Amino acid sequence: MDVSRIRALRGPNLWSRHTAIESIVSCLEAERDINCIPGFETRLRERFPEIALLQPLPNGDVQSMAHILEFATLGLQAQAGCPVTFSRTTQSIEAGTYLVVVEYSEEDVGRLALDLARALCRAAADDTPFDLAEALRRLRELDEDVRLGPSTGAIVYAAVARGIPYHRLTQGSLVQFGWGSRQRRIQAAEIDATSAVAESIAQDKELTKRLLQSAGVPVPAGRPVEDAEDAWAAAREIGIENGVAVVVKPRDGNQGKGVAVNLKTREQVSAAYAAASRISGKVLLERYISGQDHRFLVVGNKLVAAARREPPMVIGDGAHTVSQLVDQINADPRRGAGHATSLTRIRFDDIAIARLAEDGLDAESVPARGRRVILRNNANLSTGGSAADVTDDVHPDFAARAVTAAQMLGLDIAGIDIVCKNVLRPLEEQGGGIVEINATPGLRMHLQPSFGRGRAVGEAIVANMFADGDDARIHLVAVTGTNGKTTTVRLIAGILGRRGYRVGMTCTDGVYVRGRRIDTGDCSGPRSARNVLLHPDVDAAVLETARGGILREGLGFDRCDVAVVTNIGQGDHLDHSFMSTVEDLSVVKRVIVQSVKPETGHAVLNAADPMVAPMADACPGKVIFFARDRNHPVMAMHRARGRRIIFLDGGEIVALEGGVEQRVALCDVPVTAGGAIAFQTENVMAAIGAAWALGIDWALIRSGLGSFINDAASAPGRFNLFDYRGATLIADYGHNPDAIAALVGAIENMPEKSGGRRSVVISGAGDRRDEDIRRQTEILGDAFDTVLLYQDQCQRGRADGEVLALLREGLKNARRAKEIAEIRGEFLAIDTALAGLRAGDLCLILIDQVEEALEWIRRKTEFQRMEI
Repeated sequence: MDVSRIRALRGPNLWSRHTAIESIVSCLEAERDINCIPGFETRLRERFPEIALLQPLPNGDVQSMAHILEFATLGLQAQAGCPVTFSRTTQSIEAGTYLVVVEYSEEDVGRLALDLARALCRAAADDTPFDLAEALRRLRELDEDVRLGPSTGAIVYAAVARGIPYHRLTQGSLVQFGWGSRQRRIQAAEIDATSAVAESIAQDKELTKRLLQSAGVPVPAGRPVEDAEDAWAAAREIGIENGVAVVVKPRDGNQGKGVAVNLKTREQVSAAYAAASRISGKVLLERYISGQDHRFLVVGNKLVAAARREPPMVIGDGAHTVSQLVDQINADPRRGAGHATSLTRIRFDDIAIARLAEDGLDAESVPARGRRVILRNNANLSTGGSAADVTDDVHPDFAARAVTAAQMLGLDIAGIDIVCKNVLRPLEEQGGGIVEINATPGLRMHLQPSFGRGRAVGEAIVANMFADGDDARIHLVAVTGTNGKTTTVRLIAGILGRRGYRVGMTCTDGVYVRGRRIDTGDCSGPRSARNVLLHPDVDAAVLETARGGILREGLGFDRCDVAVVTNIGQGDHLDHSFMSTVEDLSVVKRVIVQSVKPETGHAVLNAADPMVAPMADACPGKVIFFARDRNHPVMAMHRARGRRIIFLDGGEIVALEGGVEQRVALCDVPVTAGGAIAFQTENVMAAIGAAWALGIDWALIRSGLGSFINDAASAPGRFNLFDYRGATLIADYGHNPDAIAALVGAIENMPEKSGGRRSVVISGAGDRRDEDIRRQTEILGDAFDTVLLYQDQCQRGRADGEVLALLREGLKNARRAKEIAEIRGEFLAIDTALAGLRAGDLCLILIDQVEEALEWIRRKTEFQRMEI
């Protein structure tokens, strides 16, 4: 079994809406039916007893080694605790070759699971050992390392539940919610609205104290200290010699690092100062407030959770040592090494040993049954502490004090550490105080407290960031098809621009934001789509969505408001990625239709295309059909149901819903040449459908269409017209038989001047099927007098001259073409064509290097005007 071409499908894809690992698996003949491998299943189950094998397979398929790889990859992730359920194996058109698709929750974990599954299959086949426990340990460890931590995860899951899209900006906890101009960002439990100034204040414990004191919020007495001697002097000022305990902590620390509490002797103060100074150059000494340690979580102007925290401890049983009791507690699966689990393992380090010594104990002491043995003075969860929820017990005045403290520092989210006897009475009545405020509080203790019920703190944070009903999405239009995608995208973008939206657009020419190109090349894939959605100056996105990107990675978005499918034709990269028919191709392009927003979204579909019209059944929203003929059966049925259709009526495009219609005169839409260019008319109909679906005012739709000029600057390579010494030049990027046929149809609608000759300059893309390359010149040979063939700069896997030979084959039975020549080089071919032109001639130039060729033609036409 050979596994090749492993891909991560990071968005909705051909197989499902799940993120997934897709791989091509080639099996030897003996591996195509595992029942033919004696003892294989027995050996497999011995090594992985929990593996779930489907028997029989759907459709009566034989279970191959590829299927085993699928089940093992999914099963290993599931056993490691990953929330995955989807997998699929499909046999390709090649015997013994399969496509294996397995869902992942974290890409790195999915890839590792696939590798381990391959090792498992080899071990079962060769009867060699496989360490299942080690494999699961590796998967769990990696998953814990790369997945969102509990604090960030709680916020993300709350956003997802509201339909808000998210994107991890790093492998850590920096996350973007929403798209474009409506985006917001978080870093763990800190939101983008929190200023650096507020965060800086919270890190400065002395400044925090002074600000809280000015607001009348109780805080412990104390001051900064310069060295151990000054620390002892400050302790004496507070009254340590009279039995008053103190606390020493770094002035700008976090997570309880370097904090020592309940200090009563000079030796303890000196040691605590040394520890704190290793964390920060500035140290603070305060009066120790006796009582219980509490954490209050304030979000906006509300207290959303409160927990009583307990320091790490063990309870004696009269039989086990302290060290053994710690090991027992740390064996709890809820405890992990970091912040990824609900609890953290107790650190049994020098600090814990020192704390034991204060009680006359050591690691080998055996505490009496029921004795509480404290292992640290602070109650931070990060060092092994625990928490009990007390939210419902908090006195209203107490809660108000916490909110005041957060607002005094300017924090949108704050974790407020308070020491008091209980939360049932106001803070001032019991002599308690606020000892610290955290700008990036951990949420674990509130999500999954050791005792009491968890609180919906993630939901509270999302509600603070987004108003009710706000899903943080911008308008998103996805456009796919064989031909017309880029022009349709540009038309839609132009209309939305008239509406006042700052438009982000991706197409085969690049990425554009507000009309300015920010990236070049073919940008019709998911990466470019994500870049537009990340851009803060985008109010609406119009995304060309090509077949290749869907196959390689899935979509760059989860849902779209509008999905436009212009057409599906022969020659659109068939025989690529096991796509051998237009039916296969339609399934790929249907993915954007399946991703339309349920109920409120629209699919705009070509009713006259037999591959496109059936996509309506896959649309979770509404459908707008367009076609030239209003009486087409699909159009007639849709119209009879009172639904939206777009069609031609003489010289007008009509948009009809029920008995209400809107009309757009073709003479007012320059790109259609008054309706003479049929394929541009269909592109305009598709663009009208998208704008209509978004509720754009009809006056703006007409204005946007009327202002769209189809020149080399606004729509490069899309039927660009030039004048050269009285001859008409047309430059176009058409590169498949359907596009060529559409171009010929448009040219035939143009008046042919008496005595004028028609010539064409063409190459062929090497990554097309032989029959598609030949078909292009078969069409052109019947429409043009002269055919100049040239070879593309890149042959895309073809041998030198191979494409030219196929193009010549297509001209063997040409009815019109009498002059055929081969030119080596695109620009030389253009020059040769121009040299033979006379006034009244027409020349179609099918360009390969779009920008360079258009610039070359522009210079030639400008130079001849200067000559005149």
